Amino acid sequence: MLHNVSFEVAAGETAALVGPTGAGKSTMMSLIARFYDVTGGRILVDRHDIRDVEQISYRSQLGLVLQDPFLFSGTIAENIRYGNPTAGDDEVVKAAKVVGAHDFITKMEKGYETQLQERGQNLSMGQRQLISFTRALLADPAILLLDEATANMDSYSEQVLQEALKELLKGRTAIVIAHRLSTIKNADHIAVMENGSIIEEGKHDDLLARGGLYARLYEMTYAGMARG
Repeated sequence: MLHNVSFEVAAGETAALVGPTGAGKSTMMSLIARFYDVTGGRILVDRHDIRDVEQISYRSQLGLVLQDPFLFSGTIAENIRYGNPTAGDDEVVKAAKVVGAHDFITKMEKGYETQLQERGQNLSMGQRQLISFTRALLADPAILLLDEATANMDSYSEQVLQEALKELLKGRTAIVIAHRLSTIKNADHIAVMENGSIIEEGKHDDLLARGGLYARLYEMTYAGMARG
């Protein structure tokens, strides 16, 4: 449950939500995605309460990449086109190249026409996520939501994706739940959550200098990975 949360993201900014497990990060993301509505307060997009906007219209402006990506039985190309069904083959390939998925796709038996099993079980987790990011880029959403999107990726796939994220985030509003995302360091705004509340806000260097929860989380998690 969230308590007295007030959070603002300017158009075109990348904001990160960080905090320990159970802090309320995924709840915040679910509310923004309108999987369910707030019972108190409001969520505004361009000064409009999202409850007053037709859900289909609102969702069409969102790109959502989850820790466990949604893939369905069908070809790789069909899965990529899920958010933009009218996209041409050249657009699909271009998006895959930007994200770094093109190389592994072309090595599949039938390339973009390779049939995926339910939930993409014939792909590695890293490959599934790269497909999910390709889909998000092709859909060209105004708002991009990344919920622990690289948490289960292997180190190679994550490295490939880091460069793609710069293109994916360029010029669009993004909210990122950070786990291993290096983009947290460059986020325009970081909100640190604990027990359903935001307890710290600022940029990476400022939050480190304060020596609070963010600094402790960074030392335990991100610095440890950097040394590894």
